[in-house]
Amino acid sequence: MSDAKYFQRGKIQELRSELNSEKKDKQYTKKKTVLKKIVANMTMGNDMSPLFSDVINCMQIPVLEIKKMVYLYLINYSRSKPDMAVMAIPNFIKDVEDRNPLIRAFAIRTMGYLNVDKIVEALVEPLQHALKDQDPYVRKTAAITVAKLYMHNKTLVENEGFIDKLRDLLTDANPTVVANSVAALTEISERSEKISVKLNMTIAFKLVGALNECSEWGQTYILESLMLCVPQEMGDAEMLCERIAPRLQHANSSVVLTAVKVIMYFMNYMTKEEDINMNCRKLSPPLVTILSNGPEVQYVALRNILLIIQKRPEVLRKDMKVFFCKYNDPIYVKLAKLEIMFRLANASNVDHVLSELKEYATEVDVDFVRKAVRSIGRLAVKIEVTADKCISALLELIQTKVNYVVQEAIVVIKDIFRKYPNQYESIIGTLCENLDNLDEPEAKSAMIWIIGQYADRIVNSEELLDDYLFTFLEEPVEVQLSLLTATVKLFIKKPTAGQSLVPKVLKWATEDVDNPDLRDRGYIYWRLLSTDPTAAKTVVLSEKPRISTESDNMEPSLLDELLLHISSLSSIYHKSPQTFIHHSKPRQLINSPVLNSRNTVQNGKQCKTTLFDAELNDITSGNLGNYESNPYHVDVVNIGDRTPNNLLLDL
Repeated sequence: MSDAKYFQRGKIQELRSELNSEKKDKQYTKKKTVLKKIVANMTMGNDMSPLFSDVINCMQIPVLEIKKMVYLYLINYSRSKPDMAVMAIPNFIKDVEDRNPLIRAFAIRTMGYLNVDKIVEALVEPLQHALKDQDPYVRKTAAITVAKLYMHNKTLVENEGFIDKLRDLLTDANPTVVANSVAALTEISERSEKISVKLNMTIAFKLVGALNECSEWGQTYILESLMLCVPQEMGDAEMLCERIAPRLQHANSSVVLTAVKVIMYFMNYMTKEEDINMNCRKLSPPLVTILSNGPEVQYVALRNILLIIQKRPEVLRKDMKVFFCKYNDPIYVKLAKLEIMFRLANASNVDHVLSELKEYATEVDVDFVRKAVRSIGRLAVKIEVTADKCISALLELIQTKVNYVVQEAIVVIKDIFRKYPNQYESIIGTLCENLDNLDEPEAKSAMIWIIGQYADRIVNSEELLDDYLFTFLEEPVEVQLSLLTATVKLFIKKPTAGQSLVPKVLKWATEDVDNPDLRDRGYIYWRLLSTDPTAAKTVVLSEKPRISTESDNMEPSLLDELLLHISSLSSIYHKSPQTFIHHSKPRQLINSPVLNSRNTVQNGKQCKTTLFDAELNDITSGNLGNYESNPYHVDVVNIGDRTPNNLLLDL
């Protein structure tokens, strides 16, 4: 609070006169005060650029605190005043040769921030020396500055050999320098289309050895870099995982999640099932521990856990109770937990899960209740032995007459009917009692499907459909499609009752609507019924494959890709980074003699199977080259089109 007095609007002329005052100031106290005022005004958005030359003159004062404020000022205004920023070059050259390593490091770092051509050119030689500086703080700062310089001028970095010097720093005695070098190389490879980094096992083990002495930030970057290592022999992946496992006990959630990602990655290169299972057991406790953090960290962990258990369901299989929702959990945490509870549910724990879901369905949060009700229905589809209990629970919820609960229940009961045909028709009467309360398209469509599917068993099915048809042209397309199919089913099953409804529905669908899907389906039904009623019956009433919850699973190739991005935004969005980050490099498992056969890549893509329901209304939805490891040699080789522009750093 003592610095709050500086955050007052200052006049340029007054600040300039104070800054250039010739009064005795041996400790430079007055200079510090004026610079603090300038930085405070700059922070508030006031234009302090007219003081550029006056502030630059303060760079000659050999006080670290003053230099920091001057550097901050230069970073802020160098883009708007590039010509004046060049005036600071002589002072920068002096600072990079200062006896104080902190001043040398700050000068190098600040020059790296300034995207001014002449300053970038002037930075090259000092940066060359800084990478070999005796002080490790200067070296680690210089390593990161190389990555910043690469953003300004890629060609300059490559031509001056900075990438080779970064590679040499991987063998530095100081672990912080190693971590920063790894971070810089990783950043450069991510931004470059020409440069890729690959680690051999010797370098990988050296990096793992430096973990204990690194900061949390450094550990995260070193662990991240291990994703660039591709095991080539049996036992390599297991040894690396054993060395990484202590990071799972770290207090920092980022370190833990990154360690989880690396272990998940190396599991793909393990040949023995017992080794994979052992590592899966190691992942459970740290993931449970992360869930004791705040809701934001919990949510990140939950989104990552959802990916992990789809690939390795044995992880957290015995920790179901951890995901039971607490009364004070935010809604986004509750919804994430519900999805994981459903994924982990099996015949042995489903009773506990169902009991929890019934409790959640009586809460006040609408979204949470909807998700809970839907999860009950999905449980019935997933686990056959619990279908009766789930139906009973859904009927109890329908009796509450809460509108949104009833509608969600009807939606999932439709799926249960499809999964278990001819088993639960006795509850149709109860469902029909709630027809007047349905106002959501999905619930209407579900109820209409039930009426059409069991038209011959519902006494007044034609009357129920006729009520819905009264507003056919005003209904959403989803409901119109259901009504069209249900009416045709009614006609096929009860010709006398449906003969008055079918012509007008087909006429509406083919002449009075604009939606091409609805119109085409109307024409198909019309031609089937008019040409060959027997064929129409065979098509419309054909036995359809039972649905399953496997359609909820993520596409295997996308899942494998997202698992390589655990602890990143990609794993939270559940989207490939290429969809929201420009020029992001794709990641995929690289072929190796020990790559698990279940993860083999065929022609750069994994095979994908899609199942189509036969009913018109219910369509359900490179070999990159072997990595040659050389434990005793670090080399730069040409790849791709064999031109010098494509570099692969084989470390």
